[in-house]
Parts: sequence; C-alpha cells; structure tokens
Amino acid sequence: MSLTLWGRFVRLFFRLLYGPFAWSYDLVAWVVSMGQWNAWAATAMEALDGPSVLELGHGPGHLQVETARRGWRPVGIDLSPQMGRLARRRLRRAGLPLRLVRARAQALPFRDGAFGEVVATFPTEYIVDPRTRDEVVRMLRPGGRIVIVAAACFTGRDPISRFLEWLYRITGQREPLPGEDDPLWQRSELAWEARWVPRRRSRVLLLTGRLEDRRSSV
Repeated sequence: MSLTLWGRFVRLFFRLLYGPFAWSYDLVAWVVSMGQWNAWAATAMEALDGPSVLELGHGPGHLQVETARRGWRPVGIDLSPQMGRLARRRLRRAGLPLRLVRARAQALPFRDGAFGEVVATFPTEYIVDPRTRDEVVRMLRPGGRIVIVAAACFTGRDPISRFLEWLYRITGQREPLPGEDDPLWQRSELAWEARWVPRRRSRVLLLTGRLEDRRSSV
C-alpha cells in the first residue's frame, strides 16, 4: 500500500470515528491508550482555573462533565453532530446544563472576550490553522489562556506499550508538534509554555498560551 493511499485510509478512519462511528469513539480511545485516554485528557484540569471555559472539539463530552461538576460554566463546540448527541446524552445523564454549540474553531459564534480560558484535548490539525489562532485570541479576555493537551506517549517498555507507540507512528499520530515556525506560535499576544506531565507508564504534553494583558503594560 502506497504512503498516499495509507494516508487517505487513515484520514477516512478518523472521519468515520468522528462521524457515523462516533458511538465507538470511547472504546477505540480506551484500547489505544490502555484505558488512560480520559485521564490523559483530564490533565488539562491542572492548568485550568475556571469558571468561564470554552472547549474546542468537545467530543463525547467527558471534559464538559468534569468542568461543570466543579461549578464552572463550560461551553463546548464541535462540528460533528454525532459527537454533539453523545455529549448531550452524557450531560443529561449527569443532570448538568447543556451548553453545546455546533461550530468550527475557525469561526466561533461568540462575542469578543467571552471566555477566560479555552481548552482543547488532542486536537486535530485545526489547532494550527491561523484562523483558529485568531479566533482564540479574539475569544480570550486579557490575561486569559488557552490550554492544549497536545500529545501523550507511553514510557513503558512492555510489548503492548511498544506496539501502541508503533501504531501511533504509522497512523501519523507522532508527527512533529507545533514549533516556533508554526502560525499558532507566531502570535505575539500569546506567551507559550510547554511541559510534560507524568502519568501511569506514560506522559502527557501540556501546552499553555497566555494572552498578554495590554492594560498592565500601559
């Protein structure tokens, strides 16, 4: 199978996973992370203060539940109607408010400065789109920040961990992470920090970009 054909197959798989096969997302995520996917995503909570949080790509709604249970006012956006249904169902079962909007990260339907924080867990390539960057900056209040759970990798040397790392590589999930030359990092208003957070037999890459408070420099 050629690399081009393999790449098309991988993209088709992910489109199906976020679309008609969204019902299987949690199972697939559990398998490829050895049951750690939700714990990896929840690493974002270590960098969030609340209460006003916008989640880009809310998926099946796990982080929406976690933040709402803290008494925060989370809002989630996702383009997938299937993910929207899963998230609504999860929030209703938990007896929590529904604040979900079908929208693209590149064109957010909210007023300027609407949120104190923006979060994304394991985002796809939309996160390095300059339009997403501009929308995030527009959404954030002065001094606000974006928190991204960008990647996770296994640190164990057992056969299963090594196999899953190989699987991530051949499906393109080990592509180079955003660097200084990427549009996301070139926005002067955002001051970025990156750190690896240890987890069980793994570690998670947490990126935090803080929006400069221009009022403090006047």
